[in-house]
Amino acid sequence: MLESKIVLVAGAFGLLGREIVKEIVLHNGFVIATDKDIKNAKNTFQDLPSQNILFTPMDITDSISVDKAIKNGLKKFGSIDCCINAAYPKSKKWGASFEDLDIEDIKENFMLQLGGAIILSQRILKSFILQGYGNFINISSIQGVSAPKFEHYTGTSMTSSIIYSAVKSGIISITSWLSKYYKNKNIRVNCVSPGGILDKQPKSFLKKYRASCNSKGMLDSKDIVGAILFLISDHSKYINGQNIIVDDGWTL
Repeated sequence: MLESKIVLVAGAFGLLGREIVKEIVLHNGFVIATDKDIKNAKNTFQDLPSQNILFTPMDITDSISVDKAIKNGLKKFGSIDCCINAAYPKSKKWGASFEDLDIEDIKENFMLQLGGAIILSQRILKSFILQGYGNFINISSIQGVSAPKFEHYTGTSMTSSIIYSAVKSGIISITSWLSKYYKNKNIRVNCVSPGGILDKQPKSFLKKYRASCNSKGMLDSKDIVGAILFLISDHSKYINGQNIIVDDGWTL
């Protein structure tokens, strides 16, 4: 399906990033797997053929770090067909309630997540311009499309951060802005907005969440990756500036 596509994955060691890397390789693609810390890279991806994957550190908030990762990828594979931003940097105070937020924490998270997304796109799209083509895919969230269903969190220690919603809606706006900005440059920019992904959430939350969906409720990481593989592939070559929602009907 991917016809030897070479894909740089930012946030390759995250819950979704790991599955993205695995599925790209299983579909005959090559991956430049990046994250801030890659010391456990070989253990994390030990079942994947080593010739199909390059591990290199990258901090999406640091343009020098991003440029170095791109350079390493080009040295290894000769080109980069696609970049996926699945990175999810956050502050030490991440998860604070709305009432407890302070301006420094707000600024830090906007800088890390929105600032990082802009820096990553700036550097990789510069590389795409030089090679004459490219494909950039952001990962947003249903929280960037719709307000949280706060009743799902009742009785749990979980919360839905206003910063998260603001960031994820910003990622969707960045996607459409970039798509328009690079018009007629042979570059595509799209976004995937997943629903909730299973990660040891309380049973009470899962039950309420399921009631808002059509057939499954919370999704596995693998349920999201099909849309991403489609956007990487040439089957989607005329899809540009779009946000694809994969949420089992949660936003309906």
